[in-house]
Amino acid sequence: MYPVSLNITGRLCVVVGGGKVAERKVSGLLAAGGRVRVISPVLTGSLRALADRGSVAWREKPYGPGDLDDAFLVFAATDQPAVQTAVQRDARAAGLLANIADAPEACDFQIPAAVRRGDLILTVSTSGRSPTVSAMIRRQLESEFGEEYGLLTDLLGEARDRILAGPASPAERKARLQEIFHADILDWLRSGRWDRIEHHLNHVLGDDALPRPADSGREG
Repeated sequence: MYPVSLNITGRLCVVVGGGKVAERKVSGLLAAGGRVRVISPVLTGSLRALADRGSVAWREKPYGPGDLDDAFLVFAATDQPAVQTAVQRDARAAGLLANIADAPEACDFQIPAAVRRGDLILTVSTSGRSPTVSAMIRRQLESEFGEEYGLLTDLLGEARDRILAGPASPAERKARLQEIFHADILDWLRSGRWDRIEHHLNHVLGDDALPRPADSGREG
């Protein structure tokens, strides 16, 4: 497998199926900003709620011709082997990448187990061999990497953008980028010590500190 992160913002992703597996696929696609079309005669309660809100486009019907039109990615998530095979065949004929549930050998790509902390995404894949192992490691990552890592990513990303946009030489930029990551900055984030963070960033950036992330939820 070749690991890659796809930008699916605004791209159409078709999910064939309306059960729990399809529900998980749809949830991940929406979290990444994708547009979702669901093909199924029936939906779970959660998927039906998304359709009622207009968060997904629902074609209330069995899979058939035209359902993959304009798709960027395709997901077959039914319990019907004939439908799964038809989706794979049609996707391949149309030059589309398809993920076929419970059939890793038929997939063009796999969906890794993921932990999201803002823009930080930690993923685990066994190339479809053992979802149980992926889930176990994901739980370990969830406990080890808290929400402070998302705040850290946002904060240092903004600081990096400011440094790269400034007049410093390449050598000066490199030194300032290394200096930003203070050894104690994660502890400051966990304890809400924004006074220490702002003081450090003022020292490194040489101007007003960056604004606190809107979802920091803590006072310094």
